[in-house]
Amino acid sequence: MKSLDDFTATVLKGYLEALAAALCMNIYVVGLNQLYDIQIDKINKPGLPLAAGEFSVATGVFLVVTFLIMSFSIGIRSGSVPLMCALVVSFLLGSAYSIEAPLLRWKRHALLAASCILFVRAILVQLAFFAHMQQHVLARPLAATKSLVFATLFMCCFSAVIALFKDIPDVDGDRDFGIQSLSVRLGPQRVYQLCIGILLTAYGAATVVGASSTNLIQKIITVFGHGLLALTLWQRSRHFEVENQARVTSFYMFIWKLFYAEYFLIPFVQ
Repeated sequence: MKSLDDFTATVLKGYLEALAAALCMNIYVVGLNQLYDIQIDKINKPGLPLAAGEFSVATGVFLVVTFLIMSFSIGIRSGSVPLMCALVVSFLLGSAYSIEAPLLRWKRHALLAASCILFVRAILVQLAFFAHMQQHVLARPLAATKSLVFATLFMCCFSAVIALFKDIPDVDGDRDFGIQSLSVRLGPQRVYQLCIGILLTAYGAATVVGASSTNLIQKIITVFGHGLLALTLWQRSRHFEVENQARVTSFYMFIWKLFYAEYFLIPFVQ
């Protein structure tokens, strides 16, 4: 949106359609992965509903299929081609990532697994949802903006970190079941250091981009905001222990908080 005048009921409806469809598709992808990882999760994440036996496999299948249908239904009802493209590609990649079948189960291979996560979260989500709002909802021609380019590049870094870090607590189960993650190959400590390095570099670049803004308010918000998030990350990283499962999980959730916090800063990158 270029101004507050663009914030109408139609825009809100278009935004909520994209958000709801994406949320349902995300539940499908995560749920499908848990269905195929029950035995692994009994080692890595025994508290998950399927691994713990709180949900039966039949219940899991029902929920996964239901949310998949809901996601596609919302997308079809919206009439948005960009949104439907995002949903279809997310479905295909999410399925290929988890399903145990010839040429599939891409999570077994570090590069393929990371590529799936990076492409969906960093590239597909940014470009397709931008096209959905700009072209379908606002009926404007597509034109790349500084915010869009910045968001895509920055989220590439973040998505790579999420793809790498999520495997740190799963080394034992992944090794036993032949999942060749980078944490299995290099060791959790090296992968952790790589993740912190990538994030701090991304925040440094974001600060430079923010400082280049000609608008003083936007410059202050982007520089101070990214600097504060980087400082918080650095301080939190000093107390990390790769052997402590609780701290690893807590830090992983902290990275997700940083990921979503970035969406409050992206609109100020102009």
